Formats: sequence, structure tokens, C-alpha cells
Amino acid sequence: MSLRLWPVASGVAWRTLHNVFTTPSLLMPSVLFPLFFFTAFAGGLSQVGEVPGFDYEGDYTSFQFVFVLLQSAAFGGVFTGFGIARDFEGGFGKRLLLASPNRLGIVLGYAIAALVRWSFTATLLTIIALVARMDVGGGPVDIVGLYALALLVNVSGLLWSAGIAFRFRSIQAGPLMQMPVFLTLFFAPVYVPVDLLSGWIETVAAVNPVTYVLEAGRSLIAGDPAGIALAFAVALAMIAAFAVWGVRGLRRAEAAG
Repeated sequence: MSLRLWPVASGVAWRTLHNVFTTPSLLMPSVLFPLFFFTAFAGGLSQVGEVPGFDYEGDYTSFQFVFVLLQSAAFGGVFTGFGIARDFEGGFGKRLLLASPNRLGIVLGYAIAALVRWSFTATLLTIIALVARMDVGGGPVDIVGLYALALLVNVSGLLWSAGIAFRFRSIQAGPLMQMPVFLTLFFAPVYVPVDLLSGWIETVAAVNPVTYVLEAGRSLIAGDPAGIALAFAVALAMIAAFAVWGVRGLRRAEAAG
């Protein structure tokens, strides 16, 4: 099984990454959007960290860095989903289904491409944050945990968008991939800790699974880990649910011919 899986996965990943890194119009949005949000949030809103009750252990730059890191991870998966839709819209997807002895390798290949694509963005984002003198209170294990959480978010974003792309097989489905992810992220405690929220947004944030991942990530970079097991459990549960969604979408694409 693995002998039939890897050639498909590696071929799909190489083709996808080659297209992305040789086409600026595909690469730049996934790089510039996180950098824009980080600059706007961490710089323009830095005084928010001075409001009464804002008791986060790190500085506001690290507080926002974690959100933007997770956002870049999720949208790294979503933008790769756009590529899946383009492949099927242009006819390559159908040829890929016919040529693949193990079609799960298709999903794995796109997932590898999404991870590499996000890793490039995350590296640039991290360098810029460190140049901006972001406070990092966590040790090496904490930082590895933070990036591991972001990796799981990246996989979730890819599987969600892949399920949409396989079902619609058209780039016109892009808003269906992007908008739910955007809303889920921004209905989490983006600007202040969850304890400072009030009204309906507090209610939504309290049941938003991203909130647990975001709060755990912020605690890791501050060096005061909290809720880590729950955050990983939530992230893995999202992957499990979206894996079913993505594979069923692949079956729909297969049935469509």
C-alpha cells in the first residue's frame, strides 16, 4: 500500500509546490496577508495590552503573533485548496484520478504541499516577529508545542478546503472554503484574552474550538503552559472530522468521473 501511496503523494506535492513557488500571484497572498495582519495588530493595536485586566504573561506582540501564526497555518491549507479546485477545473484532476493507483495519495500530496507552503510563510513571520523584539518566554519544548499546534491547524484547513474542492471542482467554490475559516478564526479572542470579552462574542468564543488552540498557543510562547492537552485533543478531533469530510469529497470526485 505504501509503495503505491508515496509516488502519488510526492508527485502531487512537487507539482503543487512548483506551481506555487514559480507563480508570484499564487505565492504572495499567503505570505503578505499574515504579515499585514501581524503589522496591523501587533503594531497598530499595541496599546490594547495596557487595558485593565489584560493579564497576559507575554507582550502584545507575542499575543498577536500566535493568532497570526495560526491564521497563516489555516489559510496555508485553504489556499492549497484553491489549487485543488483549479486542478479539477482545468482537467488535471480527472487525469490524476485516472493515473493514481492509490487515490488517498492525492490528499496526502496536497497536505504535504500545504505544510511546506505554510512553513515558508511561518519562517518569514517568525523572523519578522523576532526582529520586532517579540517577547518569547517559553522554552524550546514550549515553542515546539506551539508550532505543532499550528501544524495541526494547517492540516485541518487543508482537509476542510479539499472537501469543498473535491465536491465542487471549481475555483468558484473559493468563498465556501475561505469564509467559514475566516469567521471561525475571528470569532475567537483575537484582540484581548477571552476573560475580557463580553456579550454575544464571549458566548461564541467560549464554544469556538479555535479558542482552546489559540489560548494554549499563547500560554506556550509566554512560558506559562495551560490547557495544552485539551488544545491538542481539539486540534486532532478537527483533523479526524475533516479527514472524513475530505475523503468523502474525494469519493464524490471519483464518482463524478
